[in-house]
Amino acid sequence: MEDITLNGEEPKRKRRLRYRGVYPRRFEEKYKELNSEKYADTVEKIIKKGISPAGTHRSICVKEILKVLDPKPGQIGLDATLGYGGHAQELLTRIRPDGYLFGIDVDPIEILRTEARLRKLGFTEKELIIRKINFAGIPKLLADTGGGFDFILADLGVSSMQLDNPSRGFTFKRKGPLDLRLNPERGQPASFLIKTLSEKALEKILWANSDEPHKEAIAKAIHKNKNAISTTTALADTIKESLAALSPGISEKEITTSIRRTFQALRIAVNDEFSALDQFLRNMPMCLKPGGRVAILSFHSGEDNRVSRFFKEGFESGIYTDICREPVRAASQEQYDNPRSKSALLRWAIRG
Repeated sequence: MEDITLNGEEPKRKRRLRYRGVYPRRFEEKYKELNSEKYADTVEKIIKKGISPAGTHRSICVKEILKVLDPKPGQIGLDATLGYGGHAQELLTRIRPDGYLFGIDVDPIEILRTEARLRKLGFTEKELIIRKINFAGIPKLLADTGGGFDFILADLGVSSMQLDNPSRGFTFKRKGPLDLRLNPERGQPASFLIKTLSEKALEKILWANSDEPHKEAIAKAIHKNKNAISTTTALADTIKESLAALSPGISEKEITTSIRRTFQALRIAVNDEFSALDQFLRNMPMCLKPGGRVAILSFHSGEDNRVSRFFKEGFESGIYTDICREPVRAASQEQYDNPRSKSALLRWAIRG
């Protein structure tokens, strides 16, 4: 501890900020997890419990994705949703030497951290090219590929870093601003969106973006209290109260599921995710070389239905020579080790 002297008085000891237990209440207190190199033993214990350490992300279906994409030395690839960089790291090791990977993401906060982490692992600017763009704009990269990509990967899930950090507004487990923007430098937060929407518009979003069965009650409650909902916990409390009044015997699990679906629905609306995904899927064929492979990991029906439809139409028209008939799921052991992988749906296609 450091001794501090004030006005000639006896030095006082300045206490070090301590790690408060296994599960600290405040995100910023999880410094052992955030400093994974120094506290590797703590991180390992947390992972064994099936929990992603704070500030990290456990990549899903890695083995399945590598099997589908079959990356080889010298190939040119694209990780269209770079995130924490776990998938990118595995792909890069397999396209060495002479291959290179584009990694893109819209999150200006996490993309810098991920680049620093991957550079530290030894991936140079020549073999890993990072751009901050939405994957709907991937044709902009074609000029630098010399004819397209050998493989493309897109993991449509929100990263654990975004979910765990209350300042991003993605989690209802801790109080934070109701933001939900993947790129906080653009657009308006969810708290602004709900103030502009009618009750019917909210109801439509809840159904279209998350299949929420209690859409009417939740939309009515949000619309009624829209000027008072500026934080994640305020939205969660509003949903709890509306469902408890609707059905006094409703379980906590069902309430929590509805809260999660509501946050998902608003996040998709705030970021216009379905429009971006549709554009990405339309652009896909022109961005792949003949024989090129694409793998897309989705996490709910709204995403998976779009991917399935575009792949099926592409196969029927001869654009793709083969597609998966049924989505690939994470292995049972991975689902046990990482509960966030349970809802993952992996689909693939091969360009003609």
